[in-house]
Amino acid sequence: MSRGNPAALALGPGSLYIAPLGTSEPTDLTTPWDTVSPNWVSLGYTDEGSTFTYSVESENVEVAEELDPVAVALTSRELGLSFALAEITATNLKRALNGGTITSGSGIVTFEPPDLGEEVRTMLGWESEDGTERWVYRQCLQVGNMEMSRAKGAAKATISCDFRLERPANAKSFKAIMATARA
Repeated sequence: MSRGNPAALALGPGSLYIAPLGTSEPTDLTTPWDTVSPNWVSLGYTDEGSTFTYSVESENVEVAEELDPVAVALTSRELGLSFALAEITATNLKRALNGGTITSGSGIVTFEPPDLGEEVRTMLGWESEDGTERWVYRQCLQVGNMEMSRAKGAAKATISCDFRLERPANAKSFKAIMATARA
């Protein structure tokens, strides 16, 4: 007798993608992201993959006549996607700082961050290496501290990102597309 389903195991870091709000979303597991829309672009290498978080806050509904709560009321939900970009580029700085201005010059590129209130929300996507999962995060804002360490030897600099999901108008915050083996 089988104790589980090996086909449902999820391994590997996968690939991250980014697109402007309102970009067409994948509807299957096979159409390349940039074929779904040329606005989906790869975020490139990360330091240690990515982490999706989902947390719910709740409060007990209590009455004097019962020891146990008579209900549990959900009071808030927080969803996020965290990763550290391993490619130090002006484009990745712009992504991690929710916008800004990139200017190309003679042999150089400069980046200046956005002013307060000019932050740009974005869509994020993730695909497993084995092609059995895709996740679309529909409205995201980078809210974490961006840190870049510089050290000797093989320690590479990274751009840390901690995106929070917002609920967009007329849609859920995210969707997951999975192979039928994961039903």
